[in-house]
Amino acid sequence: MSTRNPKVDAYIANAADFARPILTHLRDVVHAACPDVVEEMKWSTPHFDYKGMMCSMAAFKTHCAFGFWKGALVISDGSDAARGQFGRITSLADLPSKQVLSAYIKKAMALNDTGVPAPHVAPQRARAKATRNRPVEVPEELAAALQRNKQALARWKDFAPSHQREYCEWVAEAKREATRATRVAQSVEWIAEGKPRNWKYVKGR
Repeated sequence: MSTRNPKVDAYIANAADFARPILTHLRDVVHAACPDVVEEMKWSTPHFDYKGMMCSMAAFKTHCAFGFWKGALVISDGSDAARGQFGRITSLADLPSKQVLSAYIKKAMALNDTGVPAPHVAPQRARAKATRNRPVEVPEELAAALQRNKQALARWKDFAPSHQREYCEWVAEAKREATRATRVAQSVEWIAEGKPRNWKYVKGR
């Protein structure tokens, strides 16, 4: 039987008012469709594992996001959802029905049951194209700081969406202005050096 991780409880409780019902609904649908799901906090956001990574959700300042680890295999209609996202979720009306969402979850479970690997990571040129087609919500302070630093901005444009998202979430999570300013300055410094947010933990650095 699946269990609820207290850290995910806290994440939902600390989310904005509009986000709490969305996150709660997504969580409930995942648990209902996958009784053996395991909740984990990874990269500061709730992830749902079933024989490996399956899907995740996140809350931002004005929207939520939900995606599958093997999104392109779970949803094959060519939409943004097929790339692991359901777009900017601002209310429950932005989500597929519970029946459709449950079907996606069961398909993701089946992929993990049979050990199908996640889609191959595209080479740098394809990643750059994906970055242009799938914008990442950049906090205003970080965007302005990047515009002032040509080297950091150039590096930023070459980053994979996942690396961009890690910096954006780190800055957005800061509650105090002073903390956010410090994180923006540190982010620009590391980005200019071509370092991902968690570069300290990269093997062989």
